[in-house]
Amino acid sequence: MAINNNQNKEDTQKRILLATLLSFAFFIAYDFLYLQPQQKEQALITQQQTKEVSTSKDSPKVSKIQENHTAPKTKDINKETIISTIQTSALIYEIDSLGRIAQVTLKNQKFDTNEGESIKLFNSSQLRPLEVRFANTALNKEVFQTSNTASAKVLDATNTKQTLILTQKLSNTVLTKTITFYSDGHYDLDIKTSNDQIYFITPGFRPDISADMYADHGALLVKNDGTLNIIEDEDMDNSVELTGIYAASAFDRYYTTVLYNFNDAMKVSVIQDKTDSPESFIHINTAFKLSGYAGPKEYKLIKSFDPKLTDIIEYGWFTFIAKPMFLLLQYIHNIVGNWGWTIVLTTILLKLVLSPLSHKGMVSMNRLKELSPKVKAIQEKYKDDKQKASMHMMELYKKEGANPMGGCLPILLQIPIFFAIYRVLLNSIELKDAEWIWFVQDLTHTFSISDPLDPYVILPILMGATMYLQQKITPNQMQDEMQRKLFMMLPFIFTIFFLFFEAGLVLYWTINNIFTILQQYYINNIFEKRRLEKQNK
Repeated sequence: MAINNNQNKEDTQKRILLATLLSFAFFIAYDFLYLQPQQKEQALITQQQTKEVSTSKDSPKVSKIQENHTAPKTKDINKETIISTIQTSALIYEIDSLGRIAQVTLKNQKFDTNEGESIKLFNSSQLRPLEVRFANTALNKEVFQTSNTASAKVLDATNTKQTLILTQKLSNTVLTKTITFYSDGHYDLDIKTSNDQIYFITPGFRPDISADMYADHGALLVKNDGTLNIIEDEDMDNSVELTGIYAASAFDRYYTTVLYNFNDAMKVSVIQDKTDSPESFIHINTAFKLSGYAGPKEYKLIKSFDPKLTDIIEYGWFTFIAKPMFLLLQYIHNIVGNWGWTIVLTTILLKLVLSPLSHKGMVSMNRLKELSPKVKAIQEKYKDDKQKASMHMMELYKKEGANPMGGCLPILLQIPIFFAIYRVLLNSIELKDAEWIWFVQDLTHTFSISDPLDPYVILPILMGATMYLQQKITPNQMQDEMQRKLFMMLPFIFTIFFLFFEAGLVLYWTINNIFTILQQYYINNIFEKRRLEKQNK
């Protein structure tokens, strides 16, 4: 078995490289051919549900200990009646008759839909922020049958903070929410009852704007030790009760609704809705103070509320690498002032940092290419005795200082970094409406078949061309004809799929390809000079 190790290593290298590229191609194809149609279908369902005035998770099946969290069915009042509207510099909050945040509208045009419409974060069928449920069953029923009164129908907090008082007079209890809205969009909440009561308040279900396979979406809880507890949509087996929580967030790819208090740890129950998705409820005994926000997950804005709150911006499995990567992007952007050039400079910087690994891998592949004639001669000479062939090949590699795995390992070590920046560029809403140069006007923009004149298509074509050139100049020792054909098709396949990727990601990949080509050309040139020197001796 030891004699075959070298041949096995060489085969493993080829298979890993091929599997890495094919897996990525599958990853993209799965999104384009399956997930995107599914998301469009779900969007249609959501639009139909929005037209129907329904209760907010009226009777989900929860365990006995949480049954009084449930909002009872009632048609006694019109829950959708807006009793107060608050303007901030970036958001419009609408408060309904149950004292909930019924809707949040984004005022900044950079967040508008492709049709030019302002984004609204919630639909009418979902759990809304600031909904209250009582532990007392009778009181809980009454709270959903009693309208709130608001201290003002309209408030303008675009320049100065404004305070809204919501009062809900129940038979034996008065529930009061004092909400101070700030220009930047966040708010402080002072909630209390006129007598001792145990009740629960929620940040609501996540914004219903952008949820896909690339980014986590669901509930996120920030613990007092700084760790995160993330429960994804449709992935909840049992209801849970957690203590020592400082922030409860419900989020999708770009947007969040959150309640937080970094001074007093909270107890939070997370229960299942009818789709096994999480809904968070903060426990309150009579009175409590919180802060909240519903809107885009912009790093600078979230940090201005409280630096600890930036933990609600996460990037999946690679957050521990991706978060420092975003800070690097943010630092460079503060200098250059353009997100497109920020991506270009960051990609170059990463290539420089990783160049020793890349250099080692490229040198190894060129060494294997040099030895290819000798390897073929050995294989031909001992074609009837594979053990002898492997033994002589191992001796050759050892003598020449070549390692069949040398070209593969450096690539594998770089994968976490590449995926981290991939996640950052995919999840960062800062790239929304951010232009680079004339043919890239929005780094979150994707090519649309219905808009064939869109100049953005230049970028994925350039990406495909650089990938093809990179493939042409990279030493390839593949003997299998099928593998060769697959590699020849990859630039074309990737070009098609990258038409449906955000421009920021395509830009990163293109610049990465260009500098890989330059480095590969440099290494190839060194080996060619060595080859000519040997011939002239």
